[in-house]
Amino acid sequence: MTPLSGVVSGLVADAFESAGLARDYGSTLPSNRPDLGQFQCNGAMAAAKKAGRNPRDLAAELVEKLEKQPIFSQVSIAGPGFINISLTDDFIAKHLAGLADDPRCGMPGPSEAMRVILDYGGPNVAKPMHVGHLRATIIGDCLRRIADFVGHDTKSDVHLGDWGLPMGMLINELELTRADLPYFDPASSGPYPSESPVTLEDLEALYPKAAAACKADPARLEAARQATAELQAGRPGYRALWQHFVDISIASMRREFDALGVHFDLYKGEADVHDLIEPMIADFKAKGIAEESSGALIVRVALPGDKKEIPPLILLKSDGSVMYGTTDLATIVDRVQSFHPELSLYIVDQRQHLHFEQVFRAAKLSGIDEGGALEHIGFGTMNGPDGKPFKTRAGGVMRLHDLIEMAHGQALTRLSEAGLAKDFDEEEKNVIARKVGIAAIKFADLSNERLTNYIFDLERFTQFEGRTGPYLQYTAVRIKSLLAKAEERGEHPGALLPPVDEERDLELLLAGFPDTVALAWGKREPHHLCDYAFRLAQAFSRFYQYCHILSDPNAELRASRLALAALTHRVLSQLLDLLGIEVPARM
Repeated sequence: MTPLSGVVSGLVADAFESAGLARDYGSTLPSNRPDLGQFQCNGAMAAAKKAGRNPRDLAAELVEKLEKQPIFSQVSIAGPGFINISLTDDFIAKHLAGLADDPRCGMPGPSEAMRVILDYGGPNVAKPMHVGHLRATIIGDCLRRIADFVGHDTKSDVHLGDWGLPMGMLINELELTRADLPYFDPASSGPYPSESPVTLEDLEALYPKAAAACKADPARLEAARQATAELQAGRPGYRALWQHFVDISIASMRREFDALGVHFDLYKGEADVHDLIEPMIADFKAKGIAEESSGALIVRVALPGDKKEIPPLILLKSDGSVMYGTTDLATIVDRVQSFHPELSLYIVDQRQHLHFEQVFRAAKLSGIDEGGALEHIGFGTMNGPDGKPFKTRAGGVMRLHDLIEMAHGQALTRLSEAGLAKDFDEEEKNVIARKVGIAAIKFADLSNERLTNYIFDLERFTQFEGRTGPYLQYTAVRIKSLLAKAEERGEHPGALLPPVDEERDLELLLAGFPDTVALAWGKREPHHLCDYAFRLAQAFSRFYQYCHILSDPNAELRASRLALAALTHRVLSQLLDLLGIEVPARM
């Protein structure tokens, strides 16, 4: 169905067209001055300037046309030519009835569905996930959910760091301490043990030790480089050992991603594109895009109109080794061959923007992207109370698992303080607390404008009041409880009646759901959903406070208000699902 703003915009566009002006001037949005009208069109000023007319005179001509529309209760002019419009209550009720019957809450499908790749998460093999991975994971998963809901064909890829020098460091370190393992016999081609000789905890201890040794001893660094080269050249024992590293790391990652309710279609890494690098570089050379510079192979990506220096992208270093940009370009080749994406989103820290600018320009120059759009979706940092990137109290990087456990513990405390779930058994209480803790983490992150830094305050984020995820969960549970109570009494949602003052704001807000989703997707900004969800919860609270629902003596009015409550629950639940927030069955 057509969104309410689309219906209004269409009629206003008709008025502009009948006045001999372009329909585009008729774009109409919810008013930022609700005291003047529910919707506002600012096109008269621009149209008048184009036509050489007085804007207020033009607005008066348009108002005269719009006043003839039966769905408009009031049309007026403000200032130099702003057109304010309000709808009749009958039409609002009719439109909301259509929303109530629509499983997508009024969200139309895309005019043209796209194949979309989303690259987010980015953990490294053999290292625990930490809070630095949180924003990419949460924002990326939210954008995937929105893209799916809008109607695009998506693939999500975690893009593992699994193929560089750190792997050689680990192999070399393990060989020094466990030389008896069959993986290190150069004459062996397997088969090798199916069970890993190390745990993730072992790898977490080995890597810092190996890195420190390589930093202090050039011979150790050279040995690690040699191990990396032999791994990438296909030495059987090293490949088998590396596969163990990958398998145990992914198992740990899945635990954290499952706890966050985050999904990936693909668990590919740099290793998956290794065999594509050589032919890709040959193609760059054949097209005259790659050139030698001081022994390295580079691609010049600077453009005449650049306002800042854009350095060349290095494909091969002087020693022949590849860079992150090289594997990122090969990943584009791989994705084009397997999926042919029309849009690729890279959800990565904003501090990596220059890197992606170089990669995207090189991809466009070479044509390996097949003309698909490439976008870097950057974001700011999650900071502690000191305004610096979030750390443990001891000053170290906090593991993601530990943060999730902290949120679970804080949520249990909040449930107890609020007197919620007090009669539930411990198992159910813990399940609810985990959902509340994850909601606190996700909403705190997504509710901020993506590029801004924010202060992580778990005590505030887990509260059941204010602009928090738990507050939205509680509102959804509260509405569900109201509907269940009505059903027990044999009462059910009915036809929506024309709204009274206390209902009108809620109904107009509900009608804005499709516009909000479209805005969040178009700008790649999840915070628009968070803002809207919070305003919706507040509007329902006012409606609940001032309007009798189950206690009204008029049965028809009770049924209408139950229908409004049911629609609010559906829209709020859909919003929370798009944010990746799960609503408990009860609290």
